[in-house]
Amino acid sequence: MSELSSLSELARFVGQSRLASEDGEIRAQAVNAMVAAFNPGLKRRSVTELLGAVMTLSARTRRMLMPAVEIELDVFSPNGGRAVRVRLPQRSV
Repeated sequence: MSELSSLSELARFVGQSRLASEDGEIRAQAVNAMVAAFNPGLKRRSVTELLGAVMTLSARTRRMLMPAVEIELDVFSPNGGRAVRVRLPQRSV
């Protein structure tokens, strides 16, 4: 008897699911609600945030593909001595 009641509950649940709706918009809303529940960090991004992400990825890709550049910087004080020494870590290629 309990097996039949479990099956009837399952059948009733499936029949009431918004995913079983004939209307495509209702099904889409149900899927979007499930995605939002699984990924609470999902939110709409502004155009500025998306553009920033694209520019960051573009710059990172360009740095990976371009040959390494070395810059030597010497700054001297008025009396002719070295005023600044800049040491940057060596990048392995």
